[in-house]
Amino acid sequence: MKTVLIVVGKTTDVHVQALCDDYTRRLQHYVPFACEVIPELRATRSLTPEQQKAQEALLIQHQLQAGDYVVLLDEHGRERRSIDFATWMEKRMAAGSRRLVFIIGGPYGFDRSICQLAHEQVSLSQMTFSHQLVRLFFIEQLYRAQTILRGEPYHHE
Repeated sequence: MKTVLIVVGKTTDVHVQALCDDYTRRLQHYVPFACEVIPELRATRSLTPEQQKAQEALLIQHQLQAGDYVVLLDEHGRERRSIDFATWMEKRMAAGSRRLVFIIGGPYGFDRSICQLAHEQVSLSQMTFSHQLVRLFFIEQLYRAQTILRGEPYHHE
């Protein structure tokens, strides 16, 4: 199963991008992984937050494929410990979907249409992080989950 992370907007901090690239390389040792970046909308000052979410939703929907298992990264989603997330990943990977797709939305969250497409919502924390850091944290957690599943010494409990 391929794991895909869809994000709105590119990472502008070269240090954060370098860390994302490092964890992506590590992760690909275990599973096929891709990070798909949807360009940020331009001229958003004339758009309401709802209009912006609706336009982002159209761009996100173009990245989805039939049969994807879609998980939104959202502050209102379910929080899991790293070990529990690894177990959840193992079950999802065995479930038979072609792609496990995680989505990080734009600055105002997700349009209702994307929420309706999602199978689940996952929260990394109740705290708010920048979208750039959320990417890094999440890719690292995907890597950590794979090392946990293989009993490797990366994770300490």
